[in-house]
Amino acid sequence: MELNTVMVVALALAALVVYTIYRSAVVVPQQNAFVVERLGRFASSLNAGFHILIPFIDRIAYRHSMKEHAIDIPEQVCITRDNVQVGVDGVLYLQVLDPKLASYGIGNYIFGITQLAQTTLRSEMGKIDLDRTFEERSLINACVVEEVDKASDAWGVKVLRYEIKNITPPDDVLSAMEKQMRAEREKRAVVLTSEGERDAKINEAEGVKQQVIKQSEAVKQQRINEAEGEAEAITAVARATAEGLREVANALQSQGGSDAMQLRIAEQYITEFGKLAQAGNTFVVPASLGDIGGMIALAKGMLPDGAAGTRTPSA
Repeated sequence: MELNTVMVVALALAALVVYTIYRSAVVVPQQNAFVVERLGRFASSLNAGFHILIPFIDRIAYRHSMKEHAIDIPEQVCITRDNVQVGVDGVLYLQVLDPKLASYGIGNYIFGITQLAQTTLRSEMGKIDLDRTFEERSLINACVVEEVDKASDAWGVKVLRYEIKNITPPDDVLSAMEKQMRAEREKRAVVLTSEGERDAKINEAEGVKQQVIKQSEAVKQQRINEAEGEAEAITAVARATAEGLREVANALQSQGGSDAMQLRIAEQYITEFGKLAQAGNTFVVPASLGDIGGMIALAKGMLPDGAAGTRTPSA
């Protein structure tokens, strides 16, 4: 009987030891934090690792994950500045930095942050028009994060970012927006077409202008070239005439030049007189027309002083 009693007591003591070790030995996983209360008051925060608690005095009151959390913000109706109701939902990213404040600063920090994010979003959406809500998402997200993060500092929680997922206007607003977009596209098409036609006309006019300029320049250059050619031709003729006259003068001053001149004059006189006789039946001639010697003397008188020879041709 006594042996059985001793065994029962021993087993009870062994069970008590095992239970005590179970209650006092704590292993905290990585990226987690446990809040320990001692006799109902905050004692410490346990980080990752193995810890020993005081049995029946210390207890783990709160367990927090130190990882980043993504919280879905339910869709809510927001009214824009131009009085259009839109449904907006989003995702909020946060992280617990202080386990003590997260445990005792607020009853449920996730619920509190969610409500604060929704109210802040409604306030920010009411500051802008519907058309700008699709363009200003980044600005709205930044404003929500800034406002919520200020309030969550007292809760030991850091709000990292907020992202709007969907902005859903009513069906009639969507239909009006589609019509507006279609009208804008048609307007741009008409403007682009008119600008294209205008540019084509400008290019065509510019081409005609350049063509006229080129043609006038070509005519101008042609006239310049013709004038230069005529001038050169006149100059060449004058030079040739002057050269011929110099040769005649030189020939007259040489030996026998005067006789040759008289013979040449006589030949031309006779030739031209013969042409005159063939020109018509009736004509008037000078009385001295048959005096060849007089005509030769007249020609010699036109020569400069010192011309070779002074012989008078026989009649």
